[in-house]
Amino acid sequence: MSATYHHTIHGHRWLFDDLRKVMAKATPARSGDTLAGIAAGSAVERMAARMCLADLPLTRFLNETLVPYESDEVTRLIIDTHDAAAFAPIAHLTVGGLRDWLLATDTAALVAVARGLTPEMAAAVSKLMRNQDLVAVARKCQVTTRFRNTIGLPGHLAVRLQPNHPTDDLRGIAASMVDGLLYGAGDAVIGINPATDSIAALTGLVHMLDEVITKLQIPTQSCVLTHLTNTVQMIEQGAPVDLVFQSIAGTEKANAGFGVSLALLREAREAALSLKRGTLGDNVMYFETGQGSALSANAHHGVDQQTCEARAYGVARAFSPLLTNTVVGFIGPEYLYDGKQIIRAGLEDHFCGKLLGVPLGCDVCYTNHAEADSDDMDTLMTLLGVAGLTFIMGVPGADDIMLNYQSTSFHDALYLREVLGLKRAPEFEAWLQGMHLADGAGRLLPAAQQQAAIAQLRQIGMRA
Repeated sequence: MSATYHHTIHGHRWLFDDLRKVMAKATPARSGDTLAGIAAGSAVERMAARMCLADLPLTRFLNETLVPYESDEVTRLIIDTHDAAAFAPIAHLTVGGLRDWLLATDTAALVAVARGLTPEMAAAVSKLMRNQDLVAVARKCQVTTRFRNTIGLPGHLAVRLQPNHPTDDLRGIAASMVDGLLYGAGDAVIGINPATDSIAALTGLVHMLDEVITKLQIPTQSCVLTHLTNTVQMIEQGAPVDLVFQSIAGTEKANAGFGVSLALLREAREAALSLKRGTLGDNVMYFETGQGSALSANAHHGVDQQTCEARAYGVARAFSPLLTNTVVGFIGPEYLYDGKQIIRAGLEDHFCGKLLGVPLGCDVCYTNHAEADSDDMDTLMTLLGVAGLTFIMGVPGADDIMLNYQSTSFHDALYLREVLGLKRAPEFEAWLQGMHLADGAGRLLPAAQQQAAIAQLRQIGMRA
């Protein structure tokens, strides 16, 4: 194939065979793209690719697909559902021009064009942006969703209460739930990663979560993060399922590796909607993603991992989820080597998701063999809090003893609320005040003033 893209620096003409290569070479350095053999060979080549990318019209992404339309249903979804009317106000722009427009425009305009942007456009412009640009634009994006409470309001941060247990012991899970609720966590979802695929055991977890939420009248939702086919089976058996969970990726082949397709996602969503369990809204899906998932499945088609991740948000957007989050450092150093790469990836993911109209949270996390530590996570968590992150994880002690990785704790959420003045979902905040766990400003009350609620929560834990 002859070179169709080029840029000259200091008399040297850099050639790029196709749009995929321009995108890959323009990406900030990360170990996954190096592993795939598609990363820029030098900082100069990276800059040449960025200069080339900056001059490309946005319409190029509608005419040249990175993954073939004929063989990939995610590409077909992106192209076939593109909103030309929403795109019209920015259709004349280049990628570089889009960056300038994003930095100068307001929330209403960003919301209006979201459906007109493809994931590839969002990924492309992110490659031209500094970290502060990613924060500044994401902060202006607003995506609000509802099931039993309201997620994503400006000035708010929700927390997924994650009470995992290595053997799915109900008393152990209940203890973590009580702990999290006392710290004011759980407005995003109370979500368990189960250790088993047994339908009977999964159903037991679903019933336990429903009992706690019902008895305490908590305005939140539950989710057992098993494969969607298991969840559909539980729905068919009459289990009180709130949200359907599924890990998703940015190509058809990578999703097949997760055992899902767009048709299965539609079926699962319809099953959950049929239960009509939401009181405020009908956003019934919960998705998790992460840079490197397509590469790890050998399903990236030569596309850089960050662009594949943005395409996963294109999938999520089609199913109107309540929650979507990038598990940013979970896959390991083969894909994001150190704290610097994890921080950049987290900011990119949050920016791309929110820009596309997806309610984007982040599991600010790392594995123990990565060149990262809790200070790196503090930095990313704080930057994302400033950027208007939808939700983070709440794990007892920040150490998930079932999944064996380092995440964020209940205390981390309290830190973000204190330093950034962030509130919980309003319905959940009102519940905390009614339970005498928090004051009128949302601050947790001293333990001595929480005794009635503590006694009530202990009873729930003892019955598990």
